[in-house]
Amino acid sequence: MKKAILATKVGMTQIFNEDGTLIPVTVLQAGPCVVTQIKTVENDGYSAVQVGFVDKKEKIVNKDKAGKKEIAHRHGVNKALKGHFDKAGVSAKRYVREFKFENAEEYTLGAEIKADIFEAGDKIDASAISKGKGFQGAIKRFGQHRGPMAHGSKFHRHQGSNGACSSPSKVFKGKGMPGHMGCKKVTIQNLQVVRVDAEKNLLLIKGAVPGPKKALVTIKETVKVEA
Repeated sequence: MKKAILATKVGMTQIFNEDGTLIPVTVLQAGPCVVTQIKTVENDGYSAVQVGFVDKKEKIVNKDKAGKKEIAHRHGVNKALKGHFDKAGVSAKRYVREFKFENAEEYTLGAEIKADIFEAGDKIDASAISKGKGFQGAIKRFGQHRGPMAHGSKFHRHQGSNGACSSPSKVFKGKGMPGHMGCKKVTIQNLQVVRVDAEKNLLLIKGAVPGPKKALVTIKETVKVEA
């Protein structure tokens, strides 16, 4: 892997290409990311680049008149992470991820990775946490068929038979049943970069990208090779 970046999902819109064809696109705020650590084979056993994305406030502890401690920013960066970012000479970041770049040794601490590493026409893989749907039935969760909706029917939106009678007398693993839906890591491969706005660090990706608005999205060059 040679190219990757962290981004947040802005939303969806549509644009027209040169021949007037309408293209639905997802707008991503890609970077700028900063290099917070460089891992080497000698020190860590593998080669990788750790990057940070989105500034985050530091945790501030104030004391009141009674001498009791009050934390002003409860979700700020603790001392351990603050020391880690100070060592790299960068501000505290909200998201920290690793990328196993082939040319990891060419990066330096504090270097920026911006959206201009990608070009229009590049193929990428987008990964994010999908929207949570809560507890859902088998029809919505797995697309199973419903029963008759007549008044005499006792079977409308149930998931159907769960298993055989006497043999094998059990429900097999993987049976589609009601349960928690969504809120899982989803990767869509081989998406196309339609447009790159280097000044605003925006990527326009053709089609849909997993996750809700403001979700963290990991963009990597695709692992698929077209014939």
